[in-house]
Amino acid sequence: MGPFIKDEAAIAKDKVRYVGEPVAAVAALSEEIAREALGLIEVEYKELPSVLSMDDALTEDAAIIHEGLDDYIKIFEAQCGGNLMSKSSIEEGDVDTAWKDCDLIVENTYETQAQNHLPIETCGAFAEVDGNGRVELWSANQSVFRVQANVSETLNLPMSKLRCLTPSVGAGFGNKMEAHVQPIVVKLALKTERPVKLILTREEDFEMIRARHPARIRCKTGARKDGVLLAREVEILMDGGAYADDSPGVLGISILFSRGPYRIPNVRSSGQVVYTNHLRFAAFRGFGNPQINFATEAQIDEIAQKLDLDPIEVRLKNAMDTGDTWFGGQVVESNGLKECITKVREASNWERKSERKGKNRKGKQRGLGISIAGHISGILGTGAIVRLLEDGTVILNTGATDIGQGSDTVLSQICAETLQVPLQNISLASPDTDGSPFNWGTTASRVTYTTGRAVVGAAKEVEKKIKDAASQMLECRVDDLELLPGGKLGVKGVPGHEVTFFDVAKYSHWQSGGPIVGSHSLVYDKPSIDPKRAVVSGVPFGQIGVYSFNAMVVEVEVDERTGQITVIEAWSATDVGKAINPALVEGQIEGGFVQGMGYSLVEEMVWDGPRLINPNLMDYKIPGTLDVPYNINPIIVEHPEPDGPYGAKGVGEISLVTVPAAICNAIARAVNINLRQLPMTSERVFEALDLKKKSNAT
Repeated sequence: MGPFIKDEAAIAKDKVRYVGEPVAAVAALSEEIAREALGLIEVEYKELPSVLSMDDALTEDAAIIHEGLDDYIKIFEAQCGGNLMSKSSIEEGDVDTAWKDCDLIVENTYETQAQNHLPIETCGAFAEVDGNGRVELWSANQSVFRVQANVSETLNLPMSKLRCLTPSVGAGFGNKMEAHVQPIVVKLALKTERPVKLILTREEDFEMIRARHPARIRCKTGARKDGVLLAREVEILMDGGAYADDSPGVLGISILFSRGPYRIPNVRSSGQVVYTNHLRFAAFRGFGNPQINFATEAQIDEIAQKLDLDPIEVRLKNAMDTGDTWFGGQVVESNGLKECITKVREASNWERKSERKGKNRKGKQRGLGISIAGHISGILGTGAIVRLLEDGTVILNTGATDIGQGSDTVLSQICAETLQVPLQNISLASPDTDGSPFNWGTTASRVTYTTGRAVVGAAKEVEKKIKDAASQMLECRVDDLELLPGGKLGVKGVPGHEVTFFDVAKYSHWQSGGPIVGSHSLVYDKPSIDPKRAVVSGVPFGQIGVYSFNAMVVEVEVDERTGQITVIEAWSATDVGKAINPALVEGQIEGGFVQGMGYSLVEEMVWDGPRLINPNLMDYKIPGTLDVPYNINPIIVEHPEPDGPYGAKGVGEISLVTVPAAICNAIARAVNINLRQLPMTSERVFEALDLKKKSNAT
């Protein structure tokens, strides 16, 4: 199984590729019996050479992790071989010639680490087989349809023989998008003909499932002395772990975002992702954008510093406008980026606080940093079904999983607004492959935008059918009818001449027309690449989605004696198109900041050889309540997307993307050190300060 390269089985076959990979499974009447039985299993291992770094993976004498790679099924032109999983590139303009016109060229290498998703709920599943041999599978997931596809292809089980359902899920952030323990649970249920449940411990979840890709990024950017950006070259190397999972897509997205939301006419970006003997790295909130944004946005600040320009002014001078093209050629049809930048500049008192930079507070210095980004929302297929019930209330079925972000509420609001009914009259069905329309999943910031469009389409079809029935009841033309607030229809210009949805439902169910059901399906199909503008190779997505934008300002305090970083306050302005539910949008912005803060400062999965040494919450550090700033200021900016549901587009991921670079740039402005490795721990800050002190002394 695998979304891009079919290289993974439910459990290890003949060869174990990472510590934590399942090699055997036991089902028993109790957990105690199962664990005792596991202790009786003896596995004979032959130790093989390991590949534990990206550089080692590409050496000529490296052990090959997948000897059968050439024979695996691939759904795109992966350009793989040896331990090279995938490589991609995009190029626009004439980069080599453009360097000659630059007054300043800055080149650096940046490194990012593995981050655990750390959802509140670990991975788990429950399966049982009915009398006809059909499996019912409940699991913590982000897409019942991806789970169904994964399990079916792994176990050679017809999809019609597998029903997948999802209860309320305690977060995911990407680690529950593809299958995890479901194939094992289903196989055991089929073998035992008994219900089987498996819930991973936190340590098992750490070692077995997924994490954010570590990356090394070389970035070179050239500018004129007035701050206009002319050229950029980027090379990305990513650790994909033992199995491909989403890695080719993450690499492709990183390359697509490597120009940033700027008008840089000459850009060449390429990358590789390699197999190693680590757990699989996969989709994680931001999908490759946080890594590349950290590198490129930190470099923009270095350019501004060397040119003695305000970093906000440099960004405003080069920022994209509506109608400009993204890297690769897609036209951006809604863009509130410059408003986002202006909003955070004003809200943070940028000029006033910048003037106070460097004021000593007993060895502590404060600084403000900024970062900006664009991020996609959309991609792939979705559907919606709207049913008018006999009492005039409505059932909405989308197949989209609410993993805590509030999409059930937002989709219900969209449906209620379209039909002009009270929100309490809308009930949303749980995802179920037997009855829900296809939905790729809760990923890529896509649910509000993509599934919301399907909901509008299905509700509009219901509106048409309701009006057809009401026109018969009121003996008028369909064109003379209008929806009225509260679930009613009336004749235009004739007050009181109206019927309720309840009246229409009774009429359609029992007298004429039949039950009223509306459905709508779509797939995002606008091309992301214009071959007339860009030369592209190995990018696995042809249609990406629409763009949201964010500008982030962070204020930090640096203790020069210890290297301790304290985040004082943050301002995050996000162009969401239209905030369907402002409270939920603000929650996404705040949550994204906190997760991004952890990625920036403390979170890191650490290996000793092939073994993860911090697979628990004692040793894997995350921000606590006292570490998070009291004031995280979300700012909603609305530049409607033309085909979005009421203008809406995504917000779930972009709120994290800009955090690392903003914090990095704030540290640089506070104490004049340029950090190029995540996480920016106190130790690394102290070492950089000590190095600066020694350099100044000489």
